Amino acid sequence: TESYLRIDRVLEAARRAGADAIHPGYGFLAENAAFADACREAGLRFCGPSGDAMRLMGDKVAARREASAAGVPIAAGGLEPVRDLDDLRSRAERTGFPLLLKAAAGGGGKGIRVVQRPDELEQAFARASGEARAAFGDGAVYVERFIPSARHVEVQVLADAHGNVIHLGERECSLQRRNQKLVEESPSPSISAALRERLCDAAVALTRRIGYESAGTIEFLVEGAGSDDERFYFMEMNTRLQVEHPVTEMVTGVDLVREQIRIASGATLGLRQDEVRFRGAAIETRIYAEDPAHGFRPSVGRVRTLELPAGPGTRVDFGLAAGDEVSPYYDPMVGKLIAWGADRAEATERMLRALGELRIVGVETTAGLLTALLRSDAFRTAAFDTRFLEPFTERLVHTPPDRDALRPVAIAAAIRAATREANRSRDGAEPCRDALRPWARLARLQQIGASAL
Repeated sequence: TESYLRIDRVLEAARRAGADAIHPGYGFLAENAAFADACREAGLRFCGPSGDAMRLMGDKVAARREASAAGVPIAAGGLEPVRDLDDLRSRAERTGFPLLLKAAAGGGGKGIRVVQRPDELEQAFARASGEARAAFGDGAVYVERFIPSARHVEVQVLADAHGNVIHLGERECSLQRRNQKLVEESPSPSISAALRERLCDAAVALTRRIGYESAGTIEFLVEGAGSDDERFYFMEMNTRLQVEHPVTEMVTGVDLVREQIRIASGATLGLRQDEVRFRGAAIETRIYAEDPAHGFRPSVGRVRTLELPAGPGTRVDFGLAAGDEVSPYYDPMVGKLIAWGADRAEATERMLRALGELRIVGVETTAGLLTALLRSDAFRTAAFDTRFLEPFTERLVHTPPDRDALRPVAIAAAIRAATREANRSRDGAEPCRDALRPWARLARLQQIGASAL
């Protein structure tokens, strides 16, 4: 709250630098309407939407109303916040169980509760409202039908001040934990071409209706993906650049940040809808400083070694360097790996190679989990939904490793560790402990074992 969230300090830094525009990135103040307003009041171009657009779509209940008015399907549950417990019981009876209680001012998975039975309503209402008030300063919640086996699919849009709106296709974001995404890809491997067209048309219609300008993302829940009864429902709009925007850039060749800057300067979009070309497939994995083997406990400390991957079709977005401290005060995501391929299979293999080449010593990360996930049959066949990742992780952590498969990896790791230790002792550096879990070692078999034996 005393650094990147201080609007006055950010504006003062811009003034001292002689800047005439601010790009907010995708965190901190990126979706803060007051910051967008303050930039414009200070004579600075804000490379994002207006504060009014942020306020409108940041209110999840108002956003549902706008989506409905634009002809975009919404899940059952009503278009007004819950007034009190009696009102909640009445809405629950109409909506049916299970249902979701969601923060009206929410985002990032906060202020959400699944309610399975009527006797859970009172406690869920109190907890969701309290969490929403603590996180967003607003305890209002609303009701939405819970779709247990849903896919999370989002559409990237671009809009300028001249009435031009286009979409840049969809991203599959179903692999997530506690509503936080770990893997994103484009195109979605799970939906039909017909549904893809309907999703993109709906996203453009809503964007146009609210007079939006800049890059934005419309998020949907998809029910019955790949079946003859595919249905989708509006979830929310992110009025900023998404963490996963490189996936779209890789398959379209469109620089989204460049387009945001051009739009903020008053220019028209750099291309028309019929000029957008989709090529190949791209996957992004988020590298978090968390320990999956211990309930995703945050891992903090100094990064002693950092080796980043490289190669064809590989992009690395990291805000970390060897010697940096990973602290508990900021988001645990330390970087992203993005891989492009001519098709999904090639993108997957390139991502696995990149994860194998990534080496971070000093903190635990999700890299080993991601490797195991991308090697799984469920990922290869796209047989997953938003509830897949947590039980998958539990099984992975508690399944004893294959000793025969681990033997060459253990030998290779021992050789490498001994060599590293000798070098460090010679140089006077502190000893390095190999913190890889057994299943992470197994995932790195090809990268370590083959080269060292």
